[in-house]
Amino acid sequence: MYYENVFRTLQKNNIRYAVAGGVALVLHGVVRFTADLDLIVDLEPENLRRFVQAVTELGFRPRNPVKAENFLDPAIREGWKREKGMEVFSFVDPAQPMTLIDVFVEEKIPFQEVMQEIVQMTAKGITVPVVSLRHLKRLKQAAGRPQDLADIEAIKTLEKPEGEM
Repeated sequence: MYYENVFRTLQKNNIRYAVAGGVALVLHGVVRFTADLDLIVDLEPENLRRFVQAVTELGFRPRNPVKAENFLDPAIREGWKREKGMEVFSFVDPAQPMTLIDVFVEEKIPFQEVMQEIVQMTAKGITVPVVSLRHLKRLKQAAGRPQDLADIEAIKTLEKPEGEM
């Protein structure tokens, strides 16, 4: 999977981020198919600049016909949110169009709060910061789509103490 290259690159570039969405569910132990990689990236300007540079160097391009650098501008992101209802900015690998990285355009949960409960997981020797189940549930509740509601039920099952049905 492309996730490994992305995680290695983000780690190498000291980018502050957390894995969310379906990949976070899978890393927490939910059996679920997901194709895209949802990330919460610290929107602090220097961190965000390094993130955009890193994914661009990996060959990812904005899915929408805009420049990747536009994502760095808070006013442009706010305009996308307000005028187009944009929740995530998508980067796609043109060589593999199903390979997507979705990044939240605003902090649904303050990044520092996310980091206080981050779960560090290791996969193939890479430390991967993953949002907590509590925050994942909040994000899913805010999205409210049918798949998100099903994911909330799976999270509730994970939250139950062992032996409890």
